[in-house]
Amino acid sequence: MAFVDFLAFVEVTLLLGAALVGYVGVLTYVAMRRNDPTGVKSALRGAAVPVGSIGAIAMVLGLWGEMAWPLPGSYNILFFDAYVLFGATFLVVAISMALSLKLQYGGFLALLSGGVIISYGWAGYAQGMTKDPFDTLLLYVAFGAAAIMAFPATVLTDYYLGHADGTSVPFGTSASLARRAPSFRASARAAQPVVPTPGGSSNDTTEFKPKFRLPYYVPITVIMFVVMMGLAAIAALFYLNLTVPAHLAFAP
Repeated sequence: MAFVDFLAFVEVTLLLGAALVGYVGVLTYVAMRRNDPTGVKSALRGAAVPVGSIGAIAMVLGLWGEMAWPLPGSYNILFFDAYVLFGATFLVVAISMALSLKLQYGGFLALLSGGVIISYGWAGYAQGMTKDPFDTLLLYVAFGAAAIMAFPATVLTDYYLGHADGTSVPFGTSASLARRAPSFRASARAAQPVVPTPGGSSNDTTEFKPKFRLPYYVPITVIMFVVMMGLAAIAALFYLNLTVPAHLAFAP
């Protein structure tokens, strides 16, 4: 079998994965702002197939790269150890999305993987293990930081979905009132006889509906996660631009 340098394609999957997960984060946040649990679940389930596809590709290429050593003269472990973690995390999260399982376990795996990826990036930079050690460090730090931010984002999403029926207090009092706003007029009438008024109706169904507001730490956490995913995508695009010219100029 002829040698095929698929490093550029690996970087493409990193770019697509970061952009996709960032987009899912935006859709989820918008649905949460609207107090729409169904919209949150729909966004997660809809993204399960593309996220899982990227994870499966990364796992196959990563495991093969670990065993076959496909990049002669390069530090394969530096690339493919981190790439296998990337693929495994995406697969776990995709399965959780598809089956409506707890996301935080995939988020916790991302947290641990993020720490490992950052340490690999630092080692590669400190020992000059690539032709562009600083660019490699930026790539690894960007993806590692995004992975770490995934844990609190998934915990908050699980908590929101776990209280979607409004029977418990999600986040705080304001959210509880917004989910199940009582009718103050109806409550007042329950304690006294209802007397019809001329020209009026005794069945006044007017309800007080407070505006739904997420606690400040929810948008901060989710927006930070989306921003970090965006930075990871930019880092992958920048690194891809460094790789593609040489990848296309020199045939195997």
